[in-house]
Formats: sequence, C-alpha cells, structure tokens
Amino acid sequence: MTEVDRGALTGPREAFERFRDHLLTGTAAGLETLLADDGVVETPFAPPGAPRRTEGREAFAARAVPQREALRERIRFTAVRDVVVHETADPQVAVVEYEVEAVREADGLRAAAPFAVVVRVRDGRVTLWREYQNPVAMALLAAE
Repeated sequence: MTEVDRGALTGPREAFERFRDHLLTGTAAGLETLLADDGVVETPFAPPGAPRRTEGREAFAARAVPQREALRERIRFTAVRDVVVHETADPQVAVVEYEVEAVREADGLRAAAPFAVVVRVRDGRVTLWREYQNPVAMALLAAE
C-alpha cells in the first residue's frame, strides 16, 4: 500500500485541488492518500464488473493503485480544465465539474472527458468521493 499523506484538508475544494495535482504529476499516490480510514468512493456509472462503491481507504487503495499503475503505462493526463466548484449549504460538501484531457502514449491520441464529483470532507479527510464520468470515453482512450 502507498504511504498515507496525513496532511489535513481544509475542505472539499482543497481535496479536489490535491486530487488534480496527483493526477497531473503522475505520482503513485492518489485519492487514497486523501481518504479517511472509513472513506467511501462511489462511481455510480462504473462499467459492468467494476465496483460502484468501495468502503475504506485500504480497500480503495488495493483496487485503485494497481489500476492506476497499469494505466500510467498507457496514458498520461495532461490537463484538468473548465473546473467549476459549486459550494453547498453544507461547508463540508462541494460539487465539482471538470474535464480531464489525456494522451495515449502508443499513438499520441488526445481525448478529453467530462466529470462531476461530489466531495465530502470531515475532520480533514475525504469521507465521500462520488464521481460521475463517461466510462466509455475513458475506456476508448485507455484501449491499446
């Protein structure tokens, strides 16, 4: 498992900013470093066979780290753009809309996909990351 970054988050905006930074730098550490021990990651539109809900940092890291490492060999994320953060009445929750651009290493194909995420931060850690994405667009880019 990756080393856990214990730096407390000030809120959902910072959680997203740190996630974005991890994505663009290509570092091994990712969302799991921001999760609470009992944090939940949901992907309601995950493709068939993929989990739609993962509970706990350890469980998420066990699934996500190997996937991310395999993906890094095929694609490189180049931009996170058109970011809009929607604050909510609950200061622990925000909705973030954004677009991720990536390039496929094998042939230089560039593509972008829109995302939306609901982020909840409590006691300095992400307790909920509910991500909505178009899995077909991402699968086409990641295809070899």
